Amino acid sequence: MQDKEEERSLVNVENKLNKDGFTQDFTVRDGRMQTIGDDSSKSYAPDEVTIVDFYRFEGESNPDDMSILYALEMADGVRGTISSAYGTYGDTDAFEFLKQVEDLGKNLTKNHK
Repeated sequence: MQDKEEERSLVNVENKLNKDGFTQDFTVRDGRMQTIGDDSSKSYAPDEVTIVDFYRFEGESNPDDMSILYALEMADGVRGTISSAYGTYGDTDAFEFLKQVEDLGKNLTKNHK
């Protein structure tokens, strides 16, 4: 039997999302969601992004180890993830961008399951 904590690890959730087609990695640059890797030329405005799901992770012994992983789908069908730490170490550009997406009402479709 798999340990519940191990099942909810960031790596395991990323692996499951990858199998579900969320294969692209994203970052936020200059107020736009940008692809990372082989095709780093694509970028998206908040109204072109839908938050499909999100996962929160907490460190076992240190509150500084908390992070969040977002599963995203772009208007052109590209699907992927972006993650960030909470608090002081968090990516404020990413959180501000995703807040704009939420404010547009384009959050949590949960249609990937």
